[in-house]
Amino acid sequence: MRALALICMLLGISFTVGFTLLLVFIIVPAIFGVSFGIRRLYMKSLIKLFEWATLRMEQGAKEKNQHLYKPYSNGIIAKEPVSLEQEIHEMRRGGAEPEFDMSDIFYFCRRGVESIVDDEVTKRFTAEELESWNLLTRSNYNFHHISTRLTALWGVGVLIRYGFLLPLRVTLAFTGVGLLVVLTSVVGLFPNGRMKNYLSDKVHLMCYRICVRSLTAIITYHDSENKPKNGGICVANHTSPIDVIILASDGCYAMVGQVHGGLMGVIQRAMVKACPHIWFERSEVSVKTPAYITISFEIGSTVYPVAIKYDPRFGDAFWNSSKFGMVNYLLHMMSSWAIVCSVWYLPPMNRMEGEDAVQFANRVKAAIARKGGLADLLWDGGLKRGKVKEVFKEEQQKLYSKVLVGSSEDRSRS
Repeated sequence: MRALALICMLLGISFTVGFTLLLVFIIVPAIFGVSFGIRRLYMKSLIKLFEWATLRMEQGAKEKNQHLYKPYSNGIIAKEPVSLEQEIHEMRRGGAEPEFDMSDIFYFCRRGVESIVDDEVTKRFTAEELESWNLLTRSNYNFHHISTRLTALWGVGVLIRYGFLLPLRVTLAFTGVGLLVVLTSVVGLFPNGRMKNYLSDKVHLMCYRICVRSLTAIITYHDSENKPKNGGICVANHTSPIDVIILASDGCYAMVGQVHGGLMGVIQRAMVKACPHIWFERSEVSVKTPAYITISFEIGSTVYPVAIKYDPRFGDAFWNSSKFGMVNYLLHMMSSWAIVCSVWYLPPMNRMEGEDAVQFANRVKAAIARKGGLADLLWDGGLKRGKVKEVFKEEQQKLYSKVLVGSSEDRSRS
């Protein structure tokens, strides 16, 4: 009995000490937005470790005359930016009249086969091989040599990530989400006014900052003078579900998003009590039309673009929802080394005279892509797991119709 009592006492002391350290060094600093610089020191140490591991692998590969990296190709098929009109004109050898020709079918067949062979959509949603080993896997597709010392180092990394970091992060995540649900529900009982708005802002900021700590997220914010202001609309590139907490840990936002079930639904219903968030059902009508995408650009308000870019060396933040569920995704991130990202606040943008909502949206998208060093693509990311939308088919039909009958300007001249 004495031994059991002693064990219980030691466990109680360990729990008390652990919770006190958690409260003093993580939760309280998160509440007040204070950082001791421990996470950045941790990130710099990891970079040095990755560089050393990669150097050891390169030396081992060189001694065995092996190729450590395989050449990466941007595309299987060499493509040049040529318009539909030019391609059909060349295919007809330049002599045919602008009317339907059976040979035109081969143009669309060839383009379809090229899209299947060199699938640009799926390729953009697949993680690229890293040029350095981040010790997150035993090996990967490109790395052919791992020494005994590196294997032991990988094993130690597994113990640290799953034995220490994962339990700590799960505890912080439950703390942040639990406080968010409880406190937003309490704030929702207050009458609308300044006090309610003030408390809502403080609660959201505090809980999001705790959630950021649960991912060991190291965020660098640039150009803070361009941060979104009240009355404007914040538009950012969407890479991961955690984009929300990355942005909201630096400022308060009324969010617009899709209704979810389960735990996410509970969180959404609690949040909307304290702040006027908008959750919508994604109906069949909205899926078939691009109108819901451009609503933000139709209302004439100032748009504040934000570019978010994640560093894949420490952990992959992208969520392939067709492959992993939300729980698997969160566990994958919480068992990685860290989530490191940069956030750029771009100067506010307004719709120009004569510019429609789609053109304005594309201009904002291009600005975000330039700032974040991202690929500015015209297609919809939903194509990675869905059928081609009718709007894309109609666009090709209009271009082909223009080849056959000419533009309205050409017809007016004739």
